[in-house]
Amino acid sequence: MSEKIHISAQARTDVGKGASRRLRRTGQVPGILYGGDRLPEMFMLPHSEIVKYAAQESFYSTLLDFDLAGAKTQVVLKDLQRHPAKPFILHVDFQRVSKGEKLRMTVPLHFENEDICAGIKLGGQASHNLTELDIQCLPADLPEYIAVDIQKMELGQTLHVSDLVLPKGVELDTSVDQDAPVVVVHAPHVAADETVEPEEDEED
Repeated sequence: MSEKIHISAQARTDVGKGASRRLRRTGQVPGILYGGDRLPEMFMLPHSEIVKYAAQESFYSTLLDFDLAGAKTQVVLKDLQRHPAKPFILHVDFQRVSKGEKLRMTVPLHFENEDICAGIKLGGQASHNLTELDIQCLPADLPEYIAVDIQKMELGQTLHVSDLVLPKGVELDTSVDQDAPVVVVHAPHVAADETVEPEEDEED
């Protein structure tokens, strides 16, 4: 498991596009915290800090410790807006979590045992059709990722969403197509034999 992420933010009172632009010019990223039985709260984070968090896979799919001006709570990331052309993060949304309320999250898939996969050892190649999955679960059951063991996959075999083994307490989101292919082990490409034209006998 990855190390728990702790985020400290400052409250902000100025809202609107103009206020957000001014914050970004000072190296801050505006954000909003919502959910639970409390009103939404506006905050700001140093851009350098949010970039550091965003580089970690666990930032997108685990419970995060969030401290807003001394008030601590657990949250999950719900949205991260990036500049379309520049390496800047523009805005971030966090959702408070409640122990008894299910979360809808997108978690990554980790493909395991590719190096000893039966089909790959015979020259095949694995194609990953999905790299993440939408799930529902209680906060305590939220997995950092879902493991996909492909060790026993043979040449030409396809693993579908319905074949995945989900952790205890985790279920697929209702929007997920259970027949969707997750990974396919393709047979090796064999070049067609070149046709050799028979030589004609030379006439004397």
